[in-house]
Amino acid sequence: MDLGDDYLHLSISTEGRVVWATIDNPPINLITRQLLVDLLRFSERVAADPDSTVVVLESANPDFFIAHFDVTLLQRDPGEPPPRPTERTAFDEMVERFRTMPKATICKIAGRVGGGGSEVAMGCDMRFAALGRAVMNQMEVPIGIIPGGGGTQRLPGLIGHHRAAALILGGLDLDAATGEAWGYFTRALPPDDLDAYVDGLARRIAQFDPDAVRGAKRALLRSQTDPTDALIDETDIFNTLQASSAAQELMRRFLERGGQTRDGELRMEDLAAEIAEN
Repeated sequence: MDLGDDYLHLSISTEGRVVWATIDNPPINLITRQLLVDLLRFSERVAADPDSTVVVLESANPDFFIAHFDVTLLQRDPGEPPPRPTERTAFDEMVERFRTMPKATICKIAGRVGGGGSEVAMGCDMRFAALGRAVMNQMEVPIGIIPGGGGTQRLPGLIGHHRAAALILGGLDLDAATGEAWGYFTRALPPDDLDAYVDGLARRIAQFDPDAVRGAKRALLRSQTDPTDALIDETDIFNTLQASSAAQELMRRFLERGGQTRDGELRMEDLAAEIAEN
């Protein structure tokens, strides 16, 4: 199946039953409108691809896997929030495709991953990290909102409610070694070993009988519950907070103090604390 070449920020390559998607949206792989369109389009096409059994998401940027959603797209005049949604958002649909597609979905995380980028990663089956380089941060609460793409629902299932609460409510960084111990990262490896390990695992899975791989993925999904109602609740809370004057002011401060710049994003935990200072 043709997975397309009409992406602005994705490069797609295939080898046998493995599909690699390399994200490249300098300087920090921010989820801009166009990157979101690319991810939506790719997720639909690869989910329907009858030939592949493994999908690997990776980054062309050694410092950033995928950053958060573009905060400038969330800025608006404060006002009444929209009515409660009745369906999942397009972003939630995309993450759910990575979670449920009949193939192994793997993230190779060499640098920082945050916000919506972390939510994409949590929707995948496996997340492999570079020791001393990979860091996760859910930075939404410090800017007056909440994770709006499944973060409040998926993170507790990976690391437990108490640890998820510390990270989400505190806007704290999670390093690769701790993330492996807690269960966010499937495994953390020395940076020089990351590519070879992930690529080797992808090729290993791809050599097995496709029906067995797809059947195992289908059976594994039976251990999880349908998150639709919880995702809609999360979106409703997100929308209500986004419409508030407090959130709009905090988002303005975030951008003023270095949010969405390379230097600011590399010190996200400290930046998040500074945003709350009057």
